[in-house]
Amino acid sequence: MSFDYYPINTYSTALAVIAAVLLDALLGEPKRWHPLVGFGWLAHTVERAYNKNMLPRNARVIGLLAWLLLLLPFATISYLVTLNAFVGAVVAWVADVTLLYFAIGAQSLTLHAKAVFKPLSEQNLTQARHAISMIVSRDTSQLNETEVATATVESVLENGNDAIFGAIFWFVLFGGTGAVVFRLANTLDAMWGYRTPRFLYFGWAAARLDDLLNLIPARLTALSYALCGHTKSALKCWLTQASTWYSPNAGPVMSAGAGALQVKLGGNAVYHGAAKQRPTLGMGTLANPQHILNAVKLVRRSIVLWCIAIMLGSILINFTGSHYLA
Repeated sequence: MSFDYYPINTYSTALAVIAAVLLDALLGEPKRWHPLVGFGWLAHTVERAYNKNMLPRNARVIGLLAWLLLLLPFATISYLVTLNAFVGAVVAWVADVTLLYFAIGAQSLTLHAKAVFKPLSEQNLTQARHAISMIVSRDTSQLNETEVATATVESVLENGNDAIFGAIFWFVLFGGTGAVVFRLANTLDAMWGYRTPRFLYFGWAAARLDDLLNLIPARLTALSYALCGHTKSALKCWLTQASTWYSPNAGPVMSAGAGALQVKLGGNAVYHGAAKQRPTLGMGTLANPQHILNAVKLVRRSIVLWCIAIMLGSILINFTGSHYLA
């Protein structure tokens, strides 16, 4: 690599992350023809076609093949449109930014959270229940005010990793292709990764692969929440409570986030008609509407932290690289 082009190549990733974050903040998600919506429809069609009554082992294999069938074409296309040698450096960079913009959903997460906060703060529980039903998979029809606030804060914290930081992490490593693969894999987990009779075996690969892809990003997200909130409380909750949660990656994210906000999460919830008593995460008071806004602010501060860290990393790599190449 020529020294003349080294700084540009080094900084391009950081600048692409910042550009995609700014695009999301300014434009939000596309109102029509969002790629993830189309992918969700395609995934639903594939699942209905191939998830038939079969032995558990066969269902796992078919589920894995369906996962590959859906992801490989999009991974290949995203790789080609971001390949400098194929489309040119400028077009490749713009494609990278565009793919990351489609992969993250910070503005959408904020809007969904505020759609719950407004009626809940106005004591319109019926409307708040409807709003939270749009972003969680649990039954929301009988939730009280505290439970609605709890569900919203949990969703904001967990989706901070799933819809923002995980995509950024894999983008830094593998560009737009990494962000696309992560986001599509996360979408398949959200659609197929349930422990229900229908998805227990067919969705096994989607759930396990999503766990693998989230292994490092989830812990970086948890660390970000700790640094951007009440650090001591967040670290204490992370260390003592994460292992009690049923998800290996949501545990660190939500326990650290709850500690950072000094709020109690968890408790009873109904999923697919079955009640589930979940461990308590966090400390302090029970969730209320204000905690929803606090969770949104925590995610925003963490986004700023990630952008700064990635830029500083680029500067450091450029500095050490230029000395090495000199």
